[in-house]
Amino acid sequence: MWPIVRVRGQIIFWIGRCVATNEGMADSPIQQELAKGRGASVIKLVAFIIEGAQDSRASDIHIEPQGESIRVRYRIDGWLKDFYSLPIVVHPEIISRIKILSGLRTDEHQAPQDGRFRLIIGGRQVDIRVSVAPTYYGENAVLRLLADQAEAFTLESLGFSAQNITKIEAAAKKPYGMILATGPTGSGKTTTLYTLLKELNKEKISIITIEDPVEYSVNGIQQIQVNPRTDLTFASGLRSILRQDPNIIMVGEIRDAETAGIAVNAALTGHLMLSTLHTNDAATTLPRLLDMKIESYLIASTVNVAIGQRLVRRICPNCKTERKITAAELKSLGHVIPEDILGKKKEFYYGQGCDKCGKTGYSGRLGIHEVLVPDNSIREAVLKKASSGQIRDIAVAEGMVPIVEDGFIKAQQGITTIEEIIRMLYE
Repeated sequence: MWPIVRVRGQIIFWIGRCVATNEGMADSPIQQELAKGRGASVIKLVAFIIEGAQDSRASDIHIEPQGESIRVRYRIDGWLKDFYSLPIVVHPEIISRIKILSGLRTDEHQAPQDGRFRLIIGGRQVDIRVSVAPTYYGENAVLRLLADQAEAFTLESLGFSAQNITKIEAAAKKPYGMILATGPTGSGKTTTLYTLLKELNKEKISIITIEDPVEYSVNGIQQIQVNPRTDLTFASGLRSILRQDPNIIMVGEIRDAETAGIAVNAALTGHLMLSTLHTNDAATTLPRLLDMKIESYLIASTVNVAIGQRLVRRICPNCKTERKITAAELKSLGHVIPEDILGKKKEFYYGQGCDKCGKTGYSGRLGIHEVLVPDNSIREAVLKKASSGQIRDIAVAEGMVPIVEDGFIKAQQGITTIEEIIRMLYE
């Protein structure tokens, strides 16, 4: 049951679930609530916006004040889509309600604020991370929905091939060293690391993480939230963690030379270290650590595996349709996909668009990956401070499947589309 919320001495009940769609706006619970005029409940409005996002599989809600209205958008499978246009007069109440839920100051309107709160929606616990920032037309709010679903993931369900799973699991079985996930923001790096932690989480193992923010709550793992106001940074928190007798440590992100140095030393002294880096591909991970003033011999001896990844959209299984690849698409892929992989296959798939996928042709996302395991040849190249291009060539010669090739194979299998692989390639 939804909780009872008291507002100004009145008892207001949150009501059931709603499904928010552009086409159904006229009949949506939000529109029905707004039609009550001064009797409308802001508690219900905010609840309906969040429930609609959950029902639409959205990862983020954008509540953006415009000149005469509020634009509400949901990010679904990585793409923003307009869902509602609300009257601007309800904007202060909506922002205040969000601030109250997330413990922010309701009297501060000129400074950014960050917070979070937790709801139970449809029987599932959802953590919601809130960012409020002042803009020209008023405060803009972005809510990220962090469904408590890390427990449900496996490396296979995330899109890793059998070959890559074998490499990662072998690296995770080592008692020390570093497992690094790389890629741009929003490429699923943290989810990959959480999935690994779930598999490593045993009674005889002590696991501690330091994150900014803590995205998933995992039973049996001690999780620390970075807090710059108390000088709890990645570097200072990592020093403290080392005194807590852990077997496995996860650092949300290696951002600077100080954190990198402590992480590498921890990996050298008997700890398995998991972390993320912002690099374009797996091969760039090793030179990036050099840029952070880590000695080449330390990099060569501590990195167990580097995982490069991106997210692409899955074809909707309800409207999946076969089609032939075009000459332009073939040309775009020709210079990055080996001829023996490109082959003579011309039949691929796409989603026509249906009610179940919101007419997009896609439903959900999966990762495409490249997994670099430093062998003797790569270690020698690191010691010689080779470029990322040289390291990449060695890795491919030693059997690494490049990320674009992994994506093309998934397109051949009918899991994603050629358009998604080309989009990822040119991004």
